[in-house]
Amino acid sequence: MSAFVPPEPPAFATASPRERVARILTEVLAPVPLVISLLLVVGTHAAGGWTGLGWGLLAASFCGVVPLGVIALGVRRGALTDKHMRVRRQRVVPMAVSLLSVVTGVVLLALLDAPAEVGAVVVAMLVGLVSALTVTVWWQISLHNAVAGGTAMILVLALGPASPVLMVAAASLPAAAGWSRLVLRAHTPAQVAAGTALGGVSALAFAVLR
Repeated sequence: MSAFVPPEPPAFATASPRERVARILTEVLAPVPLVISLLLVVGTHAAGGWTGLGWGLLAASFCGVVPLGVIALGVRRGALTDKHMRVRRQRVVPMAVSLLSVVTGVVLLALLDAPAEVGAVVVAMLVGLVSALTVTVWWQISLHNAVAGGTAMILVLALGPASPVLMVAAASLPAAAGWSRLVLRAHTPAQVAAGTALGGVSALAFAVLR
């Protein structure tokens, strides 16, 4: 399992149409954009208007902006080959630093009496990050699909499963992310499936704490 090393993705200019679509989806459905978008949606739903958006932005700063900065710094210094951290052994330190940032966010949101749903999303992210980091030590699980799976589950739980459109949109997130990672050969089917399952199970913390 540990011998799996994904190839460098094809350059966009020379990629096939299928690979270009996969590269676009990989960027749009990357963990950080999904995390930030999810927190803004849940924050707005929980508190409404600018207040809810503010809570979402505060949470997103710890769960999305700081991890993004850590990754960007790692790429700039050459510690990471790319922003998607395709080499497994390079993931541990950025994920550990991100874990500390998320823990800080959990504590701060609790002290500030943030809306329960916003705090519950961040705790679910913390559970998912701890789980993914534990697996990453010995196996290359798909972080894209872990976040996509968790995002889909939380959206359904937060906004309600009554809307067929919402259900389809939520289900499409891990499906699209997984397809893109497979096309780019960034992961095996097992790694994609395991990531989706881990994210979905971690999101159950949201259901308990919301």
